[in-house]
Amino acid sequence: MIHLEKVEKSYPLEGGRTWVLRNVDLDIAEGEFVSVMGPSGAGKSSLLNVLGLMDHDWQGAYTLDGVEVGKLNGKQRQALQREKIGFIFQHYHLIDDLKVWENLDLPLQYRDVPAKERAARVADLLDRFQIVGKKDLFPSQLSGGQQQLVAVARAVI
Repeated sequence: MIHLEKVEKSYPLEGGRTWVLRNVDLDIAEGEFVSVMGPSGAGKSSLLNVLGLMDHDWQGAYTLDGVEVGKLNGKQRQALQREKIGFIFQHYHLIDDLKVWENLDLPLQYRDVPAKERAARVADLLDRFQIVGKKDLFPSQLSGGQQQLVAVARAVI
């Protein structure tokens, strides 16, 4: 599903370049769980930004679910990101003015999923994450753990 070959990223520095990723080769199969670990400054966030299609200023080969990412234009990259990528941030980035169910529904609206299908998918996730009783609450009314569950549900929707 994810294949990186000789991926590199650098920033210009007076008199040269600072490399944050150098010759990264990586294969992640569908359904595989991967942890990214390393000391501060090792390039973890840079790698995740490349994988998450949030950074397109890199060199090398990146294939995501059979699509060569480096050959995509901005619109194509955004469409692929909407369809294939879900991020759970350290700070959950839930939308404060939206209820739990609306926070889950929003990514589906961006993908033009029909309303009936959106409602069914949101209901399924609310049930799977055992937060049905919280669906009409705002993020500020949830505990940190409940906010995290909503963020995870939104990432997998």
